Amino acid sequence: MAELFAPIEPYEHGLLDVGDGNRIYWETSGNPEGKAALCVHGGPGSGGRRGSRRMFDPEIYRIVVFDQRGCGESRPHASDPGVSLDANTTDHLIADMERLREHLNIERWLLHGGSWGSTLILAYAERYPERVREVVIVGVTMTRPQETGWLYRGVGRLLPGPWEAFRDALPEADRGGNLVAAYNQLLNSPDDATRYKAARDWCAWEDAVIAHEVLGHPGSYSDRADDALMAFARICAHYFANDAWIEDGRLLRDAHRLAGIPAVLIHGRLDLGSPLTTAWELSKAWPDAELKVIDDSGHTGSRAMRDATLEAIARFSTSGR
Repeated sequence: MAELFAPIEPYEHGLLDVGDGNRIYWETSGNPEGKAALCVHGGPGSGGRRGSRRMFDPEIYRIVVFDQRGCGESRPHASDPGVSLDANTTDHLIADMERLREHLNIERWLLHGGSWGSTLILAYAERYPERVREVVIVGVTMTRPQETGWLYRGVGRLLPGPWEAFRDALPEADRGGNLVAAYNQLLNSPDDATRYKAARDWCAWEDAVIAHEVLGHPGSYSDRADDALMAFARICAHYFANDAWIEDGRLLRDAHRLAGIPAVLIHGRLDLGSPLTTAWELSKAWPDAELKVIDDSGHTGSRAMRDATLEAIARFSTSGR
């Protein structure tokens, strides 16, 4: 079995001014002269997981971690209701990634991430294919309306109790419509109590989906500080209520732009929130991508999923340096 690398600390970090009053936090660790790899976090709004550094051999890789707009250590923070999210869209995040690449004087990099990070990786790679060496995705999503509809309504057929609690936390007039849009409204309420209740109710549903996976555990989303909880829920609802500003089907339709970029797509067969269909469709549209289905894993992962990820990153460690 593959093992994570020993914990390391960044040798450089900072806040990069990306415009619109936003500064995104970034850090680099590992080998300053090594092969560049960017870790793209999920959520949206989760913040970059510092433990992701341990997936990479620090003797080989120059590991870049960053927090997307409004979350983590980036500023301003979306937990503040006075912080507008108008300049927080997929296009803004793509531009931030490219600005960060230029700031760090990186010619091309490997992209690694999953869940929402998968969508952002695909959107960036299709915009800037010449800047991407390889891709390793764990938990494939494209944030299409059908995927969002499944996560916030369809999968409720399997979890009727928690889903009814998620629905019934909304005003009665909103329960039959677009639940994500209704939550988006509540999460931008001027009333503190209304916002925080909506954030807790949102995360309780996310937790329910994860906790009912075979290897899932409760509290995956709710077990975070109030500010991080609010930023996560507010940014998620903002993106999903707007279909991430990505035309339905565009990422799959434009997968031909990824030709020549080697990739490994790793997906859990038991993923309740993001069914395997999306990964399967993308692998068929992207001939250079290898799909690895992990039989014992859901969205939260497993030892086998971790091993597959470590193997994919190690495989790319000697290519294109």
